[in-house]
Amino acid sequence: MPPADRRSRIRGGRLGTGAMIAVDQITGVILAGGRGSRMGGVDKGLQNHQGMALALYTLLRLGPQVGHVMINANRNLGAYESFGVPVWPDPVDDFAGPLAGFLAGLEHCETPLLLTVPCDTPNFPDDLAARLLAALDAQSADLAYAVTLEEGREQPHPVFCLLRSALSESLVAFLHGGGRKIDRWFAQHRAVAVPFADPAAFFNANTTAELAQLQTRHAPTA
Repeated sequence: MPPADRRSRIRGGRLGTGAMIAVDQITGVILAGGRGSRMGGVDKGLQNHQGMALALYTLLRLGPQVGHVMINANRNLGAYESFGVPVWPDPVDDFAGPLAGFLAGLEHCETPLLLTVPCDTPNFPDDLAARLLAALDAQSADLAYAVTLEEGREQPHPVFCLLRSALSESLVAFLHGGGRKIDRWFAQHRAVAVPFADPAAFFNANTTAELAQLQTRHAPTA
């Protein structure tokens, strides 16, 4: 487990109740359940990055920011289980997109908050959870997600999302009603966009060329 002094950095949120929020009240889920179609159909989370699987690299970066971690995957479950955390497939059929991964996390989340991160963006900020929590608490929001400014325009990164686990029923209804678009589900709730200064931290590998580019990039520190 990551050292306590690292984990204590996130203390300070109150979740609208007056009680301090500790890191143990946040569960992280790594989204690795996609088809990997733009990478030739490979299981993206198991592709090599800096000498280890992308999902494992992501796990090591996410772990110090949350109290518990799980992985959402739909293939090669044994390989993911070897990373030492619970692995859950989508609870809906046909690779329904990242919201299906959100729901997998929510259905197995035993904490008030769930933090989602994709497996293909391994250099995300190491203060991601702390900053999303601060914004969620300050605005009494249902969910908070990352945005960056790129070429003068705001670029949302909705799969980097901190949300209240109480939203599970809402998401079930949305998905069972045929909904798949993250922005449409977000629009049903109090959502706050949280700005991050470094767009490079959110560079993701959708193709083999982008995966090769990732090998030359180094994770930023807060």
